[in-house]
Amino acid sequence: MQLNLAGRHALVCGASEGIGRAAAEALAGLGADVTVLARREGVLVEVAAALPRVHGSQRHGHVAADSRDGDGLRAAVSALVAQRPVQILVNNTAGPPGGTAHEAQPERYVEVFRQHLVANQILVQAVLPGMKAAGWGRVVNVISTSVKEPIPNLGVSNTVRGAVASWAKTLASELGPFGITVNNVLPGYTRTRRLEQILAERSAAAGKPAEDIAKGMLATVPAGRFAEPAEVAAAIAFLASPAAAYVNGINLPVDGGRTRSL
Repeated sequence: MQLNLAGRHALVCGASEGIGRAAAEALAGLGADVTVLARREGVLVEVAAALPRVHGSQRHGHVAADSRDGDGLRAAVSALVAQRPVQILVNNTAGPPGGTAHEAQPERYVEVFRQHLVANQILVQAVLPGMKAAGWGRVVNVISTSVKEPIPNLGVSNTVRGAVASWAKTLASELGPFGITVNNVLPGYTRTRRLEQILAERSAAAGKPAEDIAKGMLATVPAGRFAEPAEVAAAIAFLASPAAAYVNGINLPVDGGRTRSL
C-alpha cells in the first residue's frame, strides 16, 4: 500500500492540540512536510519542533491565524503558499458550545458558519492553485458524526457541520477532474478538550457527575471506550495518502460503531 507522502506539503488546522496535532504527527510520520496552523503561536512552535522527521529533507513550520478572522486567515495562508504550495489541507476547527437549536441567537449561527464553512472556503481557495498545478491534492475536513445523526443539545454545531459536509460533497465533484479529492472524517467521542467541554455541559444540565455522563455516553458505543486522537488521525492520514486516490466525497465515521445509520 502506497502511503508515502515525501515531497508533499500538508497544512493542518487546529493543530495545537487534540485531533489536529495528532493529524500533523501522522502526516509527518508518512514523510510529509507539515505546517501547523492555530491561534497560539507559542504552542505551535513547540508542536512543529516535535513533529517526526523520517527523512532528511523534511521541513516543518507553523502559521498563527484565527479561523474567526477571515481577512487575517487569508493573508497568512496566501503568504505561506507563495513560498511553498500546499498539496494536503486538513480543515479542523473546534466546535461551538452546546445548546438547543431553537434557543440559539441568529447571530450565533452566522458566527459559527463563518468560523467553519467560510474559513474552510478561504483555505481551499488559497491552496487550490498549488494543487491544480501539481495535478494532485487532498482536502480532508474533520467534522462530526452529527452530519449523519444530529447530536442532542448541539443545535448550532449540527446545523453548520451539515452545511460543511454538503459543501465538501459538492467540491469533491468539482475538483475530482484535477486529481484532487475532498473527504470528511467524522470523529465520534474522542479524548480531547472538546469532549471535556461536552461532559461538563451535560453534567451541569443534568445535575449529575461527569463520570456518570461518560458512562452513559459509552453505553452507546459498541467499542466501549472513547477514541484516542491518534485513531482519528490515522483515518485522516490514509485519506491524504496516495492509497486513497480513488476515495472521493465520502463521510467516514471514526466512532467505534456508535453511528447507527448507514
